[in-house]
Amino acid sequence: MSLAAYCMICCRRIGTSRSTKSDRQWKDIRKIATVTSSLFLGGCLFITYEVLLQKKHRTLDTEAVEQENMKSYIYVDTIVSAQRDLQGITNKARKELHQAVRRAIVASAKFFKTPIDETFSNLSVDAHECAMWLLLKRTQSKNRTVRLQAVQDLAANHHWHDYQYRTVAQACDMKTIIGLARSKDVDYRFFLPPPMLPKVDDEYSTEDELHHLLSSLPQTELDKCVQYFTSLALRESSQSLAAQRGGLWCFGGNGLPYAESLSLVPSEKVEIFCLQALVKHSKVSTHCEKIVAKGGLQLLQRIYQLRQDSAKIRRTIVRIIGNLALHERLHPAIVCSGWVSLLAEELKSPRIIQCSHAARALANLDRDTVQEKYPDGVYVLHPQCRTSEPIKADILFVHGLLGAAFKTWRQQDSEQPPNTKGAHDADDYTECWPKTWLASDIPALRIVSVEYDTQLSDWKAKCPDDNYRKSIPYRSNELLNKLKSAGVGERPIIWVSHSMGGLLVKKMLLDASRNTEMKALVKNTRGILFYSVPHHGSRLAEYSVNARFLLFPSVEVKELSKDSPALKQLNESFLEFAKENNYKVLSFAEKLPTRIGRMVKLHVVPVESAGLGTGELIPVDVNHLNICKPKRKDSFIYKRTLHFIQDALAEDLGGP
Repeated sequence: MSLAAYCMICCRRIGTSRSTKSDRQWKDIRKIATVTSSLFLGGCLFITYEVLLQKKHRTLDTEAVEQENMKSYIYVDTIVSAQRDLQGITNKARKELHQAVRRAIVASAKFFKTPIDETFSNLSVDAHECAMWLLLKRTQSKNRTVRLQAVQDLAANHHWHDYQYRTVAQACDMKTIIGLARSKDVDYRFFLPPPMLPKVDDEYSTEDELHHLLSSLPQTELDKCVQYFTSLALRESSQSLAAQRGGLWCFGGNGLPYAESLSLVPSEKVEIFCLQALVKHSKVSTHCEKIVAKGGLQLLQRIYQLRQDSAKIRRTIVRIIGNLALHERLHPAIVCSGWVSLLAEELKSPRIIQCSHAARALANLDRDTVQEKYPDGVYVLHPQCRTSEPIKADILFVHGLLGAAFKTWRQQDSEQPPNTKGAHDADDYTECWPKTWLASDIPALRIVSVEYDTQLSDWKAKCPDDNYRKSIPYRSNELLNKLKSAGVGERPIIWVSHSMGGLLVKKMLLDASRNTEMKALVKNTRGILFYSVPHHGSRLAEYSVNARFLLFPSVEVKELSKDSPALKQLNESFLEFAKENNYKVLSFAEKLPTRIGRMVKLHVVPVESAGLGTGELIPVDVNHLNICKPKRKDSFIYKRTLHFIQDALAEDLGGP
C-alpha cells in the first residue's frame, strides 16, 4: 500500500489521557490489540497499517472516537503527498503493531471456533455491536438458508455508523461481498475501494500494455475468428490509423513515422480494437487464466477508471470480466482485484446496457444463489439483484436483423418535441420495456434477452468464418448451448421474437426436439410471440440500399429471400411441429412501410408473410422497426402482449 494511503484499524474506545511518558503512549497503542478481535475473516484478514515518522513520532488522534462515544476506526494522519520523503517507521511502533495483529488473528480464530455465548463472554464487545458480529458469523454458516438470510439482513442496514460498514467490508468473505453487491439498494460503504494499481512508466501507454497482453496470449491452434481479431488489433496502432485518416493507406497496418502529424487519432479507437480481441480470447477457457496471470484484471481496471467518458469501452471491459467470471477458479482473483465494488456501482447505473453487463458478471460470480451461468450474449433483464420472489417462468427475447439485446426492446421514440409535456412524459419512458414494464406486471418471471451480431452487407472486412457462423443453423446450435448453460428449459418458457429472430426461434425449437438433452426445453415451451417475422420471406432481399448491398448481401439477407428453399422447409416443418405440441401463438404484422436508407420505403414483412398459419394474426399501424416498441404502457401492443403471456402461463403462475 502506498505511503500516502490511510491506515484504518477498528478499535475499542481509547481514553484521551495525555501522559508525557513514552511508555504511556505505547500502552495506548497496545490497546489497539483489544479491538482487533473485531477483525476476522473466513478466508483472509485485511489489516493494513503504517506508522509514520516525520521529524517526530506521529500520535493516534482519538478525537473522532470521543465524538461518536463508541468504537470506531482511527485514521492515522498520513494524508501527505506520495512523493514526500518519509523518514521510516520506528522499530518500537512496528513491534507493537505486529503484536496487535497476532492478537487479532488469535481473537478472530477463537470467535469462529467457539460457541456464540462463550465467544461474547470472553471477547470485549459492546452490546450494541453484538448484532453486527452475529450477522457476520452467520454469513459463514454451513447452512445455506442461514447464510443467505444473514447477507440479506446485512444489506438491509442503512443507519449504521461508518466504522461498522468498514468493519464488515474488511471482515466478510468472498461469498458475502458478492451477495452484498447483488443486494438491492445496498450501502456502498460495505465495499472496500479497489486496491491501488501498480505504477507504470509514463512512457508505457495503455495501448502498449494491451498489445503486450494480447501478444502474450497463445496465437496458434486457435479459432480463426480469434486469430483474425487478434492480428487486427496488434497491427493497428495510432500511427496506422492516423495515416489512414490523413489520406495515407498503410497496407498491413504499418504506420509511417510522420503519420501522426497529419491527423490525431484518439487512443480510444485503438483500445477498442484491442478490447474486442480480448473479448474473443475471454471466450476461450484456457486463455482466461492467462489473461488473469498476465495482469489483465489490473490493466482492465486502469483503463476502466481512465475511460469514464467512454461508455462503450467500459461496458466492453465489464463484458470481458463477465466472461472471466464464468470460471469459478478465477473468482478469488476477480474479487481480490477490487472488481466487485466497481460492478456493484455499475449495477445501479441508469443506463440499461451498462447495468445489464454488470448484472451478468455479478450473477456469474454469485455461486451461492445462481446455479445458472450466463455466457457472452445472454443477459438477465430481471431479476438483476438477489430476490426472495420465486421464479416461476422464463421469458426469452430474441431480436432480429441489426437488432440488439436492449435497443430492440426499447419504448418507441416519442413524436412530440423534447420539451413538450404531454399526458405521457419522461416519467413513463423506458429504455427497455421488458425490464421495466413486464417485470413490474409479472414479477415472478426471469426475463432473458440474447444478442448476436448481424449485418446487411458483407462489404466490410470480416472474420474468415463469418459466412458460416451467421447462418441460421449455426446460430441455432450456438444459442441453444448458451441457453442450456443459463438453465433455460427447467421452467415454463415464453419466446418473444422480432423479425429474423422468429426464424431463429423456430429453428432452435426444431433442433431441440431432435436433441435428447434438450427435450425439456420443447416440453416446457408454453407459447411463442412473433413481431413481424418473415415466415414466408421478406422483400428486403429484393432491394438494395446502394450498390454494395446489391453486390454483397449478407448471409442473413440471403436467408430472408422469398424463394429460399431453406426458409420454406423451416416454415412447413415448424407449423406441423407447433400444432403437434399445441403451442399458443400470437403474431403481429406491420401495416406501415419502413424507410431503408434515403431512397427506399417498403413493407419489410408484408402481412401475408407475417402469418405463421396457426394462432392469431394482428395487423398494427406501425412500421417494421416499431412493431416491437410500444409507445406507452397502456398501448395496444403492450397490453395485448401482456395478456398473451399471462394467458399462456396462467397455470404456471397460479392465476385464474
